[in-house]
Amino acid sequence: MASHGIEIKDLFKIFGPRGHKYIDAVKGGMSKTELNEKHGHVLGLKDINISMPAGQIQVVMGLSGSGKSTLIRHINRLIEPTTGSVEYEGVDVCQMSKSQLQDFRRHKTAMVFQKFALLPHRTVLGNTVYGLEIQGVDKVEAKKRAFKWIDRVGLQGFEDHYPNQLSGGMQQRVGLARALTNDADILLMDEAFSALDPLIRTDMQSVLLDIQQELKKTIVFITHDLDEALRLGDRIAILRDGEVIQQGTGQEIVLNPEDAYIADFIKEVNRGRVISVETIMERQPIEGDIKIVLNTTDMLETAAQTMAQQEEIRANVRDSAGKLVGSIHLKATIDAMVTAATH
Repeated sequence: MASHGIEIKDLFKIFGPRGHKYIDAVKGGMSKTELNEKHGHVLGLKDINISMPAGQIQVVMGLSGSGKSTLIRHINRLIEPTTGSVEYEGVDVCQMSKSQLQDFRRHKTAMVFQKFALLPHRTVLGNTVYGLEIQGVDKVEAKKRAFKWIDRVGLQGFEDHYPNQLSGGMQQRVGLARALTNDADILLMDEAFSALDPLIRTDMQSVLLDIQQELKKTIVFITHDLDEALRLGDRIAILRDGEVIQQGTGQEIVLNPEDAYIADFIKEVNRGRVISVETIMERQPIEGDIKIVLNTTDMLETAAQTMAQQEEIRANVRDSAGKLVGSIHLKATIDAMVTAATH
């Protein structure tokens, strides 16, 4: 388990031969369009500052061209920044020597790609142990670890199959098993589930959440899909044209969109699956015989369904220690679920 998060500070990326030359102009307000039209350079990232907590899933989302894939590639320095830092365990990845960076990539990070990136001439087992072979891990130990994670992602019995014998969802499970077998602190997932059919995609999200409950990895997950971001992300950063427009928990973003762009993004969101009971509850439990007790972390959709099924209009709420800390009314629950974020 990672003991430190990732700190991205003052990160800029300008693509072109003289990127450093235009940093001050971009800081002074030069737009992405102006930089491209006047100087033939492309603004990839502008003044990115994100604190990614250890042991949690940080989602970075945005539309095509927003800079999200550029950002994730700075974490393992597949892309060199124009200026800024990416710190992990107090060390700036951007300042690492070649050998330090090689060690960081081999032992601290693992990446899961949208296009699976499996080696076609290797079996499921061969692909899964590949990273450990590069690390020089003993073959017996490598196979032991690989079998564990192949089983964990639901591919037991497919160890000797080749990628072309597998469905897309199964291939992505191999990619995930390979990343987990490396036992890296940081898992980088770039649109990892975007190429999958909706049902398989939801299934893979469940697999990831289940494994994360156990491992508490530091995961950076890139997506353009808001529902996926809200389901997976402990924290979410939304990018547009290389800039962070808003960051926070999914609930914070849904309840308090930063601007019209974000408000438009979240207008179709099922708020009942994002907003927790704790957010709208009365801070006083109801005295007397109350049949239903909900948890502060329950989502409003769950609360409404529970009350409706048991034909009750009120419920008490308990915290993680089991102490009653509030109460909730069915009407307030439904109102909060259907109220659009227009204020």
